[in-house]
Amino acid sequence: MIMPRGAGQLLLPVNPFFLWFTLLAAFALNLLPVGRQPAMPDWVALTLVFWNVHQPRRVGIGWSFVFGLLLDVHAGSLLGQHALAYTVLSYLATMIHRRLLWFALPQQMLQVLPLFLAAHVASLLVRLAVGDSFPGWSLFIAPLIETALWPVASVLLLAPQRRPPDPDKNRPL
Repeated sequence: MIMPRGAGQLLLPVNPFFLWFTLLAAFALNLLPVGRQPAMPDWVALTLVFWNVHQPRRVGIGWSFVFGLLLDVHAGSLLGQHALAYTVLSYLATMIHRRLLWFALPQQMLQVLPLFLAAHVASLLVRLAVGDSFPGWSLFIAPLIETALWPVASVLLLAPQRRPPDPDKNRPL
């Protein structure tokens, strides 16, 4: 079998400009001033995991570290807090990227949930290590929301790569 089971069609190669546009748009969404809401999804984490799974050679751990540092500087948090969380997240996503693509979206959601939880726990442990207080259990709602957004991200971010239907039924490609 050449194609994974969940894939119904071949995808075009990803446009690098689209890839970086989505990462910068997710970063811009994280910069929106919505206040201190612990249940707010981390758009950069969601987009990084998606591209780490689908394009691990283009978006890797190094870019995750850079986006984490940029978010640390913007948020005024401890320098390296988000960088460590995104690095752990990208490492785990790259580790499971081949296996994850064999599953349908509901099963993928079950497998990316621990990744998002690990990133939030890493960020929480850094905050607790420097003497910050525990922000409450509502902090763990964000990984659930990010997991629920996984199918939406998959459909939206793979849309430009989908091939149009081929009217010629005799050609395989």
